[in-house]
Amino acid sequence: MTASRRVHDMGGLAAGPVDRDEPPHAAWEMRIDAIRALVAKRKLLRTDEIRRNAEDLGPGVYDKLSYHERRCAAITNALLQKNVFTVDELGRKMAEVERRWSKEQNR
Repeated sequence: MTASRRVHDMGGLAAGPVDRDEPPHAAWEMRIDAIRALVAKRKLLRTDEIRRNAEDLGPGVYDKLSYHERRCAAITNALLQKNVFTVDELGRKMAEVERRWSKEQNR
């Protein structure tokens, strides 16, 4: 029995050349990297948990999101699964940040 490929598993498939140049990162992308490091340091999540949650986004979502967007979604989903925070708490915090960001943009 052959295991089916997960969305990220491209080993052995035809692909173009690999671009090895490191693109500049936006501030929010660096924050995602910092959050990943923090949850690892505090032993809240392991790399394999983040990877599994990214893979579980499914092909439609996985392919549309950037690397850092997938990582953000994966970390969020994993922390929700572990009850580190609730969907309600996340929603309230997101609304708070949105209000603060809107005020800063309207200055």
